[in-house]
Amino acid sequence: MDKKFGGNLDSSLSFVLDEAEADIGVVSAALSDVDRLKDNALPDDAQSDNALLDAYSKAVTKVVERVGPSVVRLDVRHGDRARVGSGSGVIVSPDGLILTNSHVVQGAKRAEVMTLDGRSFTGRVLGDDPDTDLALVRVDEDATLPSAKLGNSKRLKPGEIAIAIGNPFGFDASVTAGVVSALGRSLRSKNGRLIEDVIQTDAALNPGNSGGPLVSSQAEVIGINTAIISGAQGICFAVASNTASFVLGELVAHGRVRRAYLGIGASTVPLPRRIALRLGLAQRMGAVVSAVETGSPADHAGLLSGDILLAVDGTPITGADDLVRLLDAEKIDRTIPLDVLRRSDQRRFWAAMREA
Repeated sequence: MDKKFGGNLDSSLSFVLDEAEADIGVVSAALSDVDRLKDNALPDDAQSDNALLDAYSKAVTKVVERVGPSVVRLDVRHGDRARVGSGSGVIVSPDGLILTNSHVVQGAKRAEVMTLDGRSFTGRVLGDDPDTDLALVRVDEDATLPSAKLGNSKRLKPGEIAIAIGNPFGFDASVTAGVVSALGRSLRSKNGRLIEDVIQTDAALNPGNSGGPLVSSQAEVIGINTAIISGAQGICFAVASNTASFVLGELVAHGRVRRAYLGIGASTVPLPRRIALRLGLAQRMGAVVSAVETGSPADHAGLLSGDILLAVDGTPITGADDLVRLLDAEKIDRTIPLDVLRRSDQRRFWAAMREA
């Protein structure tokens, strides 16, 4: 393990005037003080920059103080064997519900939970959803734990502050900060399925950050950190909080997520204003199809890359996260209408849904 050592040398010099020079020195000192104040005065731009940096620093500090205690380390074991992996998680309810990644729990049934204040608990994996790379762990012990709030990822905009908190390389409560680089990305999970509504950020992630929270300046969890692109700097991904909230509810209620399979990759886009006005569309956003899987219901229905989904089964689509929510178990084994904007025309296609 590398260790970095640093130190500061802070020295100051004092000058004492001779008695013979005292009278002249008093006047000279007063004049030089005025000149020195003028010289040391920061330009308006520099003062403004410093104020902004101070505000940014305070914002990040407050977020870490509020959310940091809810971030835990998870050590995963299969049966009585030695530890097979570790990662991060975030407590989302005071009774000990913890969101993390599916690839962190690796199909295990139990995990050891270590909190920031040094307490150790045992946890049971309530459910695992590889399709979104999310999993849910519940602490066995009866304890009230600090929890974080899940925010609304649909309200995010590129450029907003994003703060990642986790346990990279075993260093608890490590913090990195950056911005939301892009929204509505699609990411292929380890089982080959596309994860929709993924947030791209440049907040640095490392092994061990997986499962930890991506947090907004309002101290709300906006994503669950999931992946990086090896060899690239500043390209990291988190599953959006709206998707995490949906999966959380399904895992609590059913222990798994049943969903209908459409077979597309999609991202959130604004609708062309002139076309939306001409067609009388009330919504401002849709989900553009970025990929269509061969042999999928979407492929058989006739969807193409570049189509913009406006509605699924009569319900408007305002972003990729709506697809995750709407393609639920109720639509399995049904043929449903898909309203699509293709170039400047509104069309309807029919897809025969099946279970994912």
